Amino acid sequence: MSRRRIGFWYRLAAVICKPPLLVLFKRDWRGMEHIPADGGFITAVNHNSYLDPLSYAHYQYNTGRVPRFLAKAGLFKSGFVGLMMRGTGQIPVYRETTDAATAFRAAVSAIEKGECVAFYPEGTLTRDPELWPMQGKTGAARVALLTKAPVIPVAQWGAHEAMPPYAKEKKLRLLPRKTLRVQAGPPVDLSAFYDQEPTAEVLRAVTEVIMAAIAEQLAVLRGAPAPAEPYDWRKAIARDRRAAREAARAGGGAAAATASAEPAAAPEPAVGSQQARSTQQAQEDESK
Repeated sequence: MSRRRIGFWYRLAAVICKPPLLVLFKRDWRGMEHIPADGGFITAVNHNSYLDPLSYAHYQYNTGRVPRFLAKAGLFKSGFVGLMMRGTGQIPVYRETTDAATAFRAAVSAIEKGECVAFYPEGTLTRDPELWPMQGKTGAARVALLTKAPVIPVAQWGAHEAMPPYAKEKKLRLLPRKTLRVQAGPPVDLSAFYDQEPTAEVLRAVTEVIMAAIAEQLAVLRGAPAPAEPYDWRKAIARDRRAAREAARAGGGAAAATASAEPAAAPEPAVGSQQARSTQQAQEDESK
């Protein structure tokens, strides 16, 4: 897609969003040479701040290959945001419904028309306490195998410093001026999977390869090695729940024995740590 075909609504979004991004943040952009000049392709992007979709969109817009995001259907319903989402051709995702497959069909169609479709494989903000990419969902893998389009891993770092994930208040921390870092890597080699039946196991294996490629790019941005395995927040939730049940059982007998002799202690103030809020949010998402 050439810059001439970006369209009115994307240009309007750029007019609104680019000036404050240019003024408020510094940029460290790398790997634009890996963005295909033509033809459909997929970008797989990590997510560690509510601000980083703007950072990534700014980067991608400047390549001349604007992305179509898969986004929560609720964002399309009303107001100016909904108008912009519809006008720029983003793809609504209806989670936990029979319409969820429609998003994948729309993504495949867009790629076949030569467009870029951006996936956040984690599906939400990372729950990893160190903000590395966590285990991904298989949507990007499914579309990649269907289209055999290039999958470009994109890593982001820095937006979390301006808007930390799971902070009590979603306020921008603009000073000192933050640097928004984005790096695209070479296409992920998925050729070994193209002739295989897209079973759950194959889709999981493809997803792991994609997430590892994103983590590899992020390791370069951060100047630190990525974890050997991505964070599995569902296992973390199960582990925390087991620990809570065991603590309750262990403390129940002692509490009952001393209840009549000692007054109940006042509860201590909750510790508002990022990791605790992350786990709580993950539990809420899991229950939806």
